[in-house]
Amino acid sequence: AAFISIQAFPALLDLPQELEVSAVSCGSRHTAVVTRGGELYTWGWGKYGQLGHGNNISSDQARRVEHLVAQGLRVEEVVCGPWTTYIRV
Repeated sequence: AAFISIQAFPALLDLPQELEVSAVSCGSRHTAVVTRGGELYTWGWGKYGQLGHGNNISSDQARRVEHLVAQGLRVEEVVCGPWTTYIRV
């Protein structure tokens, strides 16, 4: 099982510098951001597939949700729930 650090205080996002974030949402144990280019990045606890990477793997590193890119979808908005992630395209 992957170890996921939990921070009880604000922290800088560790994203590639060229990305401009337009929206962010936090679930109970995961986080998602939308870039100005319409890409979705997620990280945190992934036990229920809420990160959108097609598996239940948790990650401390932000990863782009490749399925959305492959489908040619541009994300406009993201909302995270306790164990879910919803997007508007």
